[in-house]
Amino acid sequence: MNENQRDRPSFEEIYMNFARQLAKRSTCIRLQVGAVVVSVDYSQVYGVGYNGNAKGFKNGCDSSEAGNCGCLHAEDNALLKTHGGPEVPKILFVTHSPCLYCAKRLVNKGGIKKVYYGELYRSEAGLELLRQADIKVLASKD
Repeated sequence: MNENQRDRPSFEEIYMNFARQLAKRSTCIRLQVGAVVVSVDYSQVYGVGYNGNAKGFKNGCDSSEAGNCGCLHAEDNALLKTHGGPEVPKILFVTHSPCLYCAKRLVNKGGIKKVYYGELYRSEAGLELLRQADIKVLASKD
């Protein structure tokens, strides 16, 4: 193999790995999740996020109760930093499939064309809602 034919990671692999690295910043004690919102041509990162408490508050959960820890979700944090609504086509990479609440937020943000996820969350209701909204849902292959 010559040097021009080396294996190169796909943009999907790069952005999913980016989401996994962001998840390491999570302050949630139960599940660390990372998310990246990018342009459909993969040339721009629009927003990044991980789950944790609100800015300026303690770095930890408000409660140890599963499903009610009080952390903002990674997708929500990434969307808060993402400009543009339905007029800006977007792709989301997230380490775990979106919950139903986050799926609804993604639909309402508009412009989300695809969602790549690394692992299934405890419920697939969010994935089903995304499909109903004609958002392509893809499990990450790495």
